[in-house]
Amino acid sequence: MNDIPVQPKAPIPREILCSGEENVQFIYPCGIKQCTWSPGSDLNSSPHAPFSPPPESQKILPNILHAIGNTPLVRLNNIPQSYGIKCEILAKCEFFNPTGSVKDRIALNMILDAERKNILKPGDTLIEPTAGNTGLGLAIGARLKGYKCLCVMPMRMSTDKVDALKALGAKVLRIPKGDLGTENCIFNVSQKVCRETPHSIILDQFRNPSNPLAHYERTAEEILYQCDGKIDGIVAAAGTGGTLTGIGRKIKDKCPTCKIIGADPLGSKMAEPNEINETDVKTFEMEGIGFTFVPTTLDRSVVSKWYKVSDKDSMLMARRLVAEEGILCGGSSGTAMCAAIEEAKTMSEGERLVVILPDGLRNYMTKFASDPWMKIRGYVEVDEENHWWWSYIPVKVLKLKNPHIINSSATCSQAIRNMTKNNMNHIFVEKNGLIIGFTTSENMLSDLMEFKYKFEDAIENVVAPIKTVNDETPLGKICAILQVEKFVLVETGKHLKLYCLHFQNILMGIIKFPVDKIQNGQWEKEIKYVMTNDLLAFISEDQN
Repeated sequence: MNDIPVQPKAPIPREILCSGEENVQFIYPCGIKQCTWSPGSDLNSSPHAPFSPPPESQKILPNILHAIGNTPLVRLNNIPQSYGIKCEILAKCEFFNPTGSVKDRIALNMILDAERKNILKPGDTLIEPTAGNTGLGLAIGARLKGYKCLCVMPMRMSTDKVDALKALGAKVLRIPKGDLGTENCIFNVSQKVCRETPHSIILDQFRNPSNPLAHYERTAEEILYQCDGKIDGIVAAAGTGGTLTGIGRKIKDKCPTCKIIGADPLGSKMAEPNEINETDVKTFEMEGIGFTFVPTTLDRSVVSKWYKVSDKDSMLMARRLVAEEGILCGGSSGTAMCAAIEEAKTMSEGERLVVILPDGLRNYMTKFASDPWMKIRGYVEVDEENHWWWSYIPVKVLKLKNPHIINSSATCSQAIRNMTKNNMNHIFVEKNGLIIGFTTSENMLSDLMEFKYKFEDAIENVVAPIKTVNDETPLGKICAILQVEKFVLVETGKHLKLYCLHFQNILMGIIKFPVDKIQNGQWEKEIKYVMTNDLLAFISEDQN
């Protein structure tokens, strides 16, 4: 990313994106950092706003925006004791903010800063690439201040966040995964939508200095006030890096010996040294933290040490925080807590470690809070003592179906006609010989009503991911998957090859995988699928 040109500062008004200048064709979320802060800077000449201790709690607040910040610092007891931890661990519970996350702080700060600079006018549209939490903070600010809000989110983010955004009046544009700089990445889509939307602006949390400043000026000062200035270590997971940077810089100013600890998911590339990022893990489930680039708002120089944490460890720890400490936190809180435990093992009695818990459980009820969701990923074991008689029977005993498949380049209109012709309400989507997902008539109608696609768009852009298993997978696991998903793909065949033979009906774009096809003397793998009805039919037949 060293060849990124000098780009305009955040936020990004529509007028800048439409200027035609070469350096705004695509504005990267990473690049040259423009902040002049350095450890030991003269605080008297700092542009940062002075901090005043929080006032006595007001009985009545003017509006909900005044409830942002001043979140509680809570001592953790049971989990540290289970590891024999000697130091004190305190949790900064950011899910006490109005929309349930630390991102309320930066959303309000970015809005207020844009208003002060007179680049945000009444009725303007706030457009933001987001995993959801910053979008929620912007949505509540927009609602109360008279702006519109449109959030561009990756498809994999929880539907809980999407529903909350819509309840706040925000529009949500969900897109498939796209690598940085490609047409489908959330940053490119956000900038495209901004160009097409009059009176719009991207506040740009990945580059906006108001992001880390919110934590430098408020969050860190709250922690110092709550701890009476005694802090030996502080742990935060990194997404945009604003929390880690802002808190880290202020703590370094006030407590130079305090260690600043970063937590990063396996599969992310944000940690240092770069060698610790090396892993076979290509994707991760954590939301809102971890990227394959370093955001402009992340200053890694303030971080004393990084810990890498797996999805499984993060989510199991988040569940422990809920069950053992009564703290209803989100998955990334588990990431930060795992790092905190590892760092706490190196600390002594009398020392104090603060861990930032960035968001709450509400946004993940359909994810790590769900037992079936955890089971199908192997994060929790199936209860072997209380299993059903059919739990360990392989899925191959079911009457598996051949899938109707359409090529990813077909249009949405063609997919709808295919489903109608074959009297089906679903269709699977193939690309380069592999099924990449599916869609249903219900999903197509819902997405159409929310302006997520046009009939001439490629069907690839509206597919939902699908789980694939082999034909020896036990029905107990199939049942867990079907409690969360509509379908399960089943790979069958004597040789485990990673592709399937198929032929294409060119007229209708339907692809079917043939049965018992032989090539070069070897059996090729077949792809079939199973639905809830198939499992229920098998169970009920045996009982009759």
